[in-house]
Amino acid sequence: MLTWIALTALLLFSLATYMAGRRRAVAATAGKPAQLHSLPGYYGSYAALWAGVPAALLILLFAMFGGRLEEGLLRVDPPAAVQELTAPQQDVFFDDARAIAHGGTPSETIYDGALKTALEDKAAKSQQIAGLIQYGSIGLGAILALAGVFIAYPRISPQFRARNKVEGWVAGLFIVCSVTAILTTAGIIASLVWESWRFFQAVPIHEFLFGTEWNPQIAMRADQFAGAGAFGAVPLFVGTFLIMLIAMLVAAPIGLFSAIYLSEYASSWTRSVVKPLLEILAGVPTVVYGFFAALTVGPLFRSFFNWIGAQLAGGSFDGLAQYLMQVQNQMALVAGAVMGIMLIPFVSSLSDDIINAVPQSLRDGSLAMGATRSETVKKVVLPAALPGIMAALLLAVSRAVGETMIVTMAAGLQARMTLNPLDTVTTVTVQIVTLLTGDQEFDSPKTLSAFGLGLTLFAVTLMLNIVALRIVQKYREQYD
Repeated sequence: MLTWIALTALLLFSLATYMAGRRRAVAATAGKPAQLHSLPGYYGSYAALWAGVPAALLILLFAMFGGRLEEGLLRVDPPAAVQELTAPQQDVFFDDARAIAHGGTPSETIYDGALKTALEDKAAKSQQIAGLIQYGSIGLGAILALAGVFIAYPRISPQFRARNKVEGWVAGLFIVCSVTAILTTAGIIASLVWESWRFFQAVPIHEFLFGTEWNPQIAMRADQFAGAGAFGAVPLFVGTFLIMLIAMLVAAPIGLFSAIYLSEYASSWTRSVVKPLLEILAGVPTVVYGFFAALTVGPLFRSFFNWIGAQLAGGSFDGLAQYLMQVQNQMALVAGAVMGIMLIPFVSSLSDDIINAVPQSLRDGSLAMGATRSETVKKVVLPAALPGIMAALLLAVSRAVGETMIVTMAAGLQARMTLNPLDTVTTVTVQIVTLLTGDQEFDSPKTLSAFGLGLTLFAVTLMLNIVALRIVQKYREQYD
């Protein structure tokens, strides 16, 4: 709370500094702003940036990492009773001390005698350290704000290039944002590679990539059955691409054809009504689609296939009939169909915007040459919009590969190497969530296999993007 009050006060101080800097720039020209190198607002912004940004960054850094600093200082010179505890018990002790100091809920550990006294002392010390860090950061922030004013204010003069300096601050902000995005991506890849390397030290990579059995159950005892587990990832990727293929067979034609109709054939009134209705589907939570798949679509599909099986029973297709009569609610077809419905607005809305971005002159030229509207769409509009349409389809594919909730509720959790859409399957993302759910120890192949799956999925997705970009480049060169 105190940090937000300090930031609010700093914002007001920066606004006051802005007004003062602007007024000083105008006064330096005797009320003739035209003689300034930059507009008066740039001078005020320059002063406000120096007064607010360094101080705000300092306060935010202490707010983000002050807890770590407090914990480190709290562990200095622990009492003798605490030193007798094991490392995990000491962690619980210091966490309880901080929880008591900050009004939180400590653990259910009972402390008696010297430990209870030490806990009370450390709680009081934790509160003291937290106050010192908080007030110290605010004091240092105030000093930085005043120092920024003393740095910026004397520089304000008619010849000072305030606009260039402010634009330099903005350019620096853009660079920081870009570097942050790059470092975040690099950090994600590095964490995946490191944990995957630990996993592949326990499980051979060829067994993981080409194995056809997935059963990552590690036994608690060495003599227990299936103590080694099975980490063949092929069934997971087969299930992932099977569901993705079904979803795209539903979403791609419906989404693309609806986009063509809305952009090329529909009236403005129809477009204004139908497009928002389609885009409503994009705002529906995936868990709702999961409920819809599990409670509505799954039973409907099961009843349909059971009915077909009953009709074929006793004939020459009796084997197929017996199989269809045993079809259950959970199957790849249900998950893929519902996922395809979810992806329709992604394909439709993006493709519609891309098709509308094609210059009207191309359509007019085609029609002037005697082509029909459908020929114009096929021969002119779609080739021109192909790169954007491919990007929309890639976005839909990425969403389908990363979907978890619908697959969990509609396709099951059984890893099976099959291309039969009526079988229960699972996907890579579902298994990652399953492996990392609950209290997990990151020292067993079972848990570390989630990172191996993530790294492999990342590599496969990257390869798909590269192939798609090559396809786009080929057709774009042909069109140009």
